[in-house]
Order: sequence, then structure tokens, then C-alpha cells
Amino acid sequence: MADSPDLAAAKRLLDAAKEAGFCFQRIAPGEDAPLLGVRQSTQWLDEIHLGGFWAPQSCTAIRRRRSSLVVPGGLPVAQRVSGDALIVLHTVVTDWPA
Repeated sequence: MADSPDLAAAKRLLDAAKEAGFCFQRIAPGEDAPLLGVRQSTQWLDEIHLGGFWAPQSCTAIRRRRSSLVVPGGLPVAQRVSGDALIVLHTVVTDWPA
């Protein structure tokens, strides 16, 4: 069975995120389990959580500025996006350079 146009676009964006340096892993058992993607650069720590491809607000991404200082509570969030997989992946791939 052929993928829908939206699913095909999401798969291409997921591939583009991998090419941009994100490493993805399943964070629960199962073929359709949520994915967590992480990319680290000298300036940024980026994380993508893909909970489901089509459910509204099921996916999020955060961008934190890296620091050599120890920050209580973790690094502050510089940018955040949430929505379905297409919105989140498109934003991260096109607007968040490594």
C-alpha cells in the first residue's frame, strides 16, 4: 500500500533531520513507539520527540543553548515548537541550523 502524501513528506523530513545530524531511537517498545532525536553541536543541544505522526500536539522539539557553566535545572530553552510531525520536523530541519 502506498504512503499518503503527508506520510511521505514526514518520512522525507525525518530523513533530512538524520542527514542534519539527529540520532533517533525508539523510547518505548513497539514498531510505532515514540521516537527521540538528539543533535549536539558546539552551540546547541536540540531534541525532537515524535509521539505520533498525525495527532495534534503529539510532537515537540526544543533547542537549548549549550554552556560551559553548570546551570541548575538544566540548560534554558531557547526555542520550542509543538504540533504534528510535519510542523515540528519542518521547523527543526529548515529553521534550526546545526
